[in-house]
Amino acid sequence: MDPVVIFGPVLALVGLTFLVLLRIPFVRIRAALAKRVVIDDFRLGESPLVPADVALPNRNYMNLLELPLLFYMLAISLFVTRHVDATQLTLAWLYVGLRVGHSLVHLTYNGVLHRLLLFATSNVVLAVMWTLFGTSLI
Repeated sequence: MDPVVIFGPVLALVGLTFLVLLRIPFVRIRAALAKRVVIDDFRLGESPLVPADVALPNRNYMNLLELPLLFYMLAISLFVTRHVDATQLTLAWLYVGLRVGHSLVHLTYNGVLHRLLLFATSNVVLAVMWTLFGTSLI
């Protein structure tokens, strides 16, 4: 298998990250125009005065920059070592799908149990991917 295929799911997750990033100013500007926030509410990130619905996209964006870093590192490692196979590619797409699902739940109705299930499952998938990669090097 051509190892470059691992960058399909990588690009999809990058795309999701940028979409969520673009949502942040939209939500903040709309809240400012409605006089729900003032600029000083964001001086140190987000003050406790920022309404939850305005803070939510930023929190989701941070989620997309935390554990997915390990996904990006793994994808590069798989590519460099030429250990991309059908299993890893399928798991990579599954991971991205779960992260998309997590973001959709988080940014819409924000059902905590649904979000937790998607988040936890994505973490298990990522752990399995790293375990498979590690054992393939032995």
